[in-house]
Amino acid sequence: MLSNFLKRRDFLGSATAGALVAAVPMPAFALSQGQAKGLVEALITDINKVIASGKSESAMILDFERIFMRYADVTIMARYTLGADARSASSSQLRSYTKAFQGYISRKYGRRFREFIGGRLEYKSSRQIKNGYEIRNIAYLKGESPFEVTFLVSDKAGKNLFYNMFIEGVNMLLTERTEIGALLDQRGGDLNRLISDLPKIG
Repeated sequence: MLSNFLKRRDFLGSATAGALVAAVPMPAFALSQGQAKGLVEALITDINKVIASGKSESAMILDFERIFMRYADVTIMARYTLGADARSASSSQLRSYTKAFQGYISRKYGRRFREFIGGRLEYKSSRQIKNGYEIRNIAYLKGESPFEVTFLVSDKAGKNLFYNMFIEGVNMLLTERTEIGALLDQRGGDLNRLISDLPKIG
């Protein structure tokens, strides 16, 4: 499972699930609970279709990347995982990093969802949070106890997208911020090297 992650290198206090958008001015809520639920239900339907497709791993990963592009706020996820380094990056670097991050995260979590073959995801509940809605789901896998997969949904990007995910309580963005930070440290803080190497990682 996902239990052995590094501690976030720059963890400040008790970070909340919505921390990545909390510092950004938000419009008045236009997103409704029903819309957030509908987005995640469509997302789950597409994930379940890929799980049940019987395709090869490489083909499934490509499908998961298309799903990620359709349903996720890739831009805010990518910037958050860079942390303070995002502020010093050029616009060109941020665009290149976002594209590389998109492939990286799709491969990494696509393989995780591939473990669900023979299982399924089902909607459980939803509630409003500071920056949108939390949509909780249950994963049923053969030979394992059911566990939660939760998506956080916002309309900050101008359309309804999920901006974070928890699998078995593990916060994807905090985890990836630690991982990306470690990868940058290994490259002496050279973002261009990370951008070049990221397509081979995950």
